[in-house]
Amino acid sequence: MTHPTRGIRSRALLALTATIATAVGIGVAALRYRGFRRHLAEQSAILSETLPVNSKFWRNHAKVKGELLYVAIGDSAAQGIGASVPDRGYVGLLADHMRLVTGRTVRVINLSVSGATVELAVRDQLPRFEKLAPDVVTVAIGANDIARWDAAVFAAGIRRLFAALPEHALVADLPCFHLPHNERTVAIANRLLQERAAVHDLTVVPLHATTKRQGLRSIATQFANDMFHPNDRGYRVWAEAFLPSLTADLAQRFPPIDRAASSSVGGRS
Repeated sequence: MTHPTRGIRSRALLALTATIATAVGIGVAALRYRGFRRHLAEQSAILSETLPVNSKFWRNHAKVKGELLYVAIGDSAAQGIGASVPDRGYVGLLADHMRLVTGRTVRVINLSVSGATVELAVRDQLPRFEKLAPDVVTVAIGANDIARWDAAVFAAGIRRLFAALPEHALVADLPCFHLPHNERTVAIANRLLQERAAVHDLTVVPLHATTKRQGLRSIATQFANDMFHPNDRGYRVWAEAFLPSLTADLAQRFPPIDRAASSSVGGRS
């Protein structure tokens, strides 16, 4: 028979060992988490260095003349932060699509500002927008509102912004964040956005549904190293969300030009 004291000591030793193992496991997990957060901060800092590069790219691009004027309102996603080059963001991809399906040259004025919220877009981008007469308008804004959510401020900004848009503007709802606590707020934001878009008869691009369909694994495959901005693949998904509405609108308002036929007719006259 085992001595009672030895049994108590054995159980105490096992409990102590389990406690130590748990503590070590928690400690290792904490270290890994801190390391992961540090990695994200480093990658975010690296991407921040591209902000002036992308901004300069779009300023220069705005000087290029075109038969159609495309104006984008938005935040860092419209700037193409996270893409390998600025015009592999969704704005550049949509501009390429316009050229392809209309047969026209396209001038792009990208008013977006990295870090912009809806309120900041109204303050900084809307005054510039109101001086333009765009043929195509895209709006994708609001993701930066989620971290410091204020429903009243968001709703007021959306009201002001949407009231200034032409009827042909394409307005994206907020993308899927894939995290439950963020998604609850995103659902509220998208409801407010969709209700206001309906008031002005604006087309809402289903960015949330499109990005949600990509699933959780898209975090590893469609995001830049900061795990926030899309990469080239992610921006192709964003562009795909816009394409059905954009293509239908272009077909109605800007039927394709056959350059070869035009040249042939001109040559015979």
